[in-house]
Amino acid sequence: MIKQIMPLSLIVGLRFFGLFIVLPVLSIYALDMEGATPFLAGLVVGGYALTQAAFQVPFGLASDKLGRKKTLLFGLIIFIIGSVIAAMSDNIYMLLIGRFLQGAGAIGSVVSAMVADLVKEEQRAHAMAIMGGTIALSFAAAMIIAPVVGGHWGIDKLFWLTAVLSVMAIGILFTAVPQPPKIVHSYAEEESKMLEVFKDKSLTRMYITFLFHSSIMTMAFFIIPVVMTQGLTDGGFGWEKSELWKVYFPAMIFGFFAMAPAAIFGEKYGKGKQVFMISVSVIFLGFLAMGFASAAWVFVVGVVLFFIGFNMFEPLLQSFVAKFAKVHQKGAALGVANTFAYVGIFLGGLLAGWLMQHYDRATLAVVVAMISVVWFIWVATMPNPNNRGNVYLPLDIFDRERVASLTSHEAIVESYVNETENIAVVKYEKDLIDEDEIRGMLS
Repeated sequence: MIKQIMPLSLIVGLRFFGLFIVLPVLSIYALDMEGATPFLAGLVVGGYALTQAAFQVPFGLASDKLGRKKTLLFGLIIFIIGSVIAAMSDNIYMLLIGRFLQGAGAIGSVVSAMVADLVKEEQRAHAMAIMGGTIALSFAAAMIIAPVVGGHWGIDKLFWLTAVLSVMAIGILFTAVPQPPKIVHSYAEEESKMLEVFKDKSLTRMYITFLFHSSIMTMAFFIIPVVMTQGLTDGGFGWEKSELWKVYFPAMIFGFFAMAPAAIFGEKYGKGKQVFMISVSVIFLGFLAMGFASAAWVFVVGVVLFFIGFNMFEPLLQSFVAKFAKVHQKGAALGVANTFAYVGIFLGGLLAGWLMQHYDRATLAVVVAMISVVWFIWVATMPNPNNRGNVYLPLDIFDRERVASLTSHEAIVESYVNETENIAVVKYEKDLIDEDEIRGMLS
């Protein structure tokens, strides 16, 4: 599994590194541009989320129909073009075009779908945890490298570095990433249309969970640096910007180590829904601590709790969408999920900014706490994706026509053929039938 996942993780890590590396200094760079205003500078920083949201579904659909590798190549090329335009920008509008193009190379859902193709469901949370860890490391590296490179050689060099790293990602794609297996299914063209991914109530619940998750993340990243660096008279703690690593470093360490237990309990022991509920509860406590802390150490504890709760979701979110989605719609479903995530990033930033402008951090914490209560109820009432299992049937033993006929049984969710490995895969409801009964039906 490691051999299959690491190249994809590197591609995602390099791409996210390119997005992260400009964040610590981008607003300063944008404000110095010709025609810049604070609003346009803010759009430069967060506007990529809009094009990410707009193109996640088209890229997911394209990967289902045209192939994962071709779609990944196209997305990386768009990202490179955007990086080059941003690097050569001499006015705010050219920089905006570059950032929007960077976001338009929306390959996140395609990579997740490719992981779902290459890795069996029982190993998928582990694979997603590896990918999440790679993204976390790329974020940490970007926070350290950005001020050094940008300060010594100019911020435009960060965009050039991003373009070069993306070219390297294309090289990895065609030299190290294995070809996805050839899948044969019996779904009609009508069943493959976009609206189909909204008909499954379980999938829809996951989309809204993505929205909650990403919007609250943006609120956290808004409030943390603002409160820590504000003066004591303004309700902050008066830290220097250079000291923020003292907040992020322990939070990232605790959050990183929270992912493995979440993946184990969520997948191996079938407690995914319970892990989600614990995660929401920890985020709830973290925001209350951040909102009402009168001492810096209490605020830091709140940040650590938030990162723990947030990261517990990471290895399971993409995996659960892939579990609920049928084989012909994984790319589209993951595209919709990631679209909801990027919409959440945009809305979370708007809401956090508005609340902090008109009220205070305590009000923001109360609003997040109320959202978390709704989120907790939303998760508690969703079905557990671990109630579904897969049985793998070698086609040199079992007849594919008889396997296909199993879908008429109420307990069988779907069946399809992996031509590359010469096996049939049958997804079933564990509460209604077990693997031995399925094999017995074919004997």
